[in-house]
Amino acid sequence: MPEGALGPIIITVLIIAAGITMILLGWRNLKARQSDIPEPYAEFADTLEHSFTGMYVATTKFDDWLDRIAVHDLGVRTNATLELGSHGIHLIRSGSRDLHIGWEHFENVKRSSGMIGKFVEKNGLIVITWNREGFTFDTGFRPRYAEDTPKIYQLLASHTDVSRAGDK
Repeated sequence: MPEGALGPIIITVLIIAAGITMILLGWRNLKARQSDIPEPYAEFADTLEHSFTGMYVATTKFDDWLDRIAVHDLGVRTNATLELGSHGIHLIRSGSRDLHIGWEHFENVKRSSGMIGKFVEKNGLIVITWNREGFTFDTGFRPRYAEDTPKIYQLLASHTDVSRAGDK
C-alpha cells in the first residue's frame, strides 16, 4: 500500500458507517412515529379463486404514495403472490409476513405508473386502497406478467362495484 493511503481509506469507511447508522436511525424513528398505526394482519382460511405472481411494492398512507408505512413489515419490498379468495385479498410475501385484506376492508383499486421508488410503464402497478380501524392504506402490487395487470384490475374493480351496490 502506498504511503499515505491509509488515511483516506479510514475516512471513507467512517463516512460509510455513519451513513448506514443514519439510515437505520431514520427507519427506527419512522417506526416510532407510526406506532399508532393498527396492525393489519389477520389469518384467513379461504377458498382460492385467482392467483398472480409479482412484487409487493409497499404500503403507504392513503393518497400519499411517498409516505411508506414502516411498522408491521408493511414497508418491506418483496416478491409476492397476490391471491383473490372468497374472503378477501391475500398477499403472500417472501421473507415477510403475509398480508390479508378482508373484502369488508377493501375500498378501491387504481392503476398507476409509480409508488414510493418503484416506477413502471403507464398503469403497470395495481394500487389497492383498504382500511383498518379507521386508518386508510394504499398497497402497491406489480404483477410479474404485464397481461395480468388488467385482469387483476378488472377482478378487483368488479368486486368494488358489487360491494358498493350492496351498500345502496
